[in-house]
Amino acid sequence: MLPMSLLLLGTALLCGHGAFARRVVSGQKVCFPDLKHPCYKMAYFHELSSRVSFHEARLACESEGGVLLSLENEAEQKLIESMLQNLTKPGTGISDGDFWIGLWRNGDSQTSGACPDLYRWSDGSSSQFRNWYTDEPSCGSEKCVVMYHQPTANPGLGGPYLYQWNDDRCNMKHNYICKYEPEIHPTEPVEKPYLTNQPGDTSENVVVTEAGIIPNLIYVIIPTIPLLLLILVAFGTCCFQMLHKSKGRTKTSPNQSTLWISKSTRKESGMEV
Repeated sequence: MLPMSLLLLGTALLCGHGAFARRVVSGQKVCFPDLKHPCYKMAYFHELSSRVSFHEARLACESEGGVLLSLENEAEQKLIESMLQNLTKPGTGISDGDFWIGLWRNGDSQTSGACPDLYRWSDGSSSQFRNWYTDEPSCGSEKCVVMYHQPTANPGLGGPYLYQWNDDRCNMKHNYICKYEPEIHPTEPVEKPYLTNQPGDTSENVVVTEAGIIPNLIYVIIPTIPLLLLILVAFGTCCFQMLHKSKGRTKTSPNQSTLWISKSTRKESGMEV
């Protein structure tokens, strides 16, 4: 169920509609309205000088209570791809720039074996899912892993340099992706989101259709239903009592006079002046 639900989330983000669609903005955490799916943050830096090394990216995620991205399966990989497509769609000014993920090969490890088998997730995940580009990893001094994002580069032997993985030197400067535990309430977009870019870089304010309002209204309306029912019952009881009392009153016949009037005429002469 989890892989299928992640695929549905990715489809919703890619299409820009549905209950899970969310605004994808550089440097802003994106969450979903349930407790099953992690939150993510795409940290894109327009200025090359602002990009960070692997260890700097790892510390940045951990300082906010998250981890550098680990990927559990192909469904989560596709979800991240769809979020990056929304973030970097044409006309936004966001172009080339790989993203650090949390896979790396610890140089201090004494574990023997083939190079690809030595890579581990920095958050301790045991996931064996890999999405290497052709002929990667190249190993050697390249011990940390990025997710390719080079849309303007000519395709290589493995096709376009998009979303597949490549090992790189850990001190190279790249963007990064953080991953967080699910939140009880989905993250709502703000008018002026925090950006990881340098001041003046506004091209990263990319908006995807926001369609998470209906679930939030449901969370507000459902708790008020018992109160509304109580008010309705009280109102109905009051109306019933008023109706019952009105029927119990004795109605005066229209043929009966409420005043006694003598039929004999008093003699005025009998009155003393």
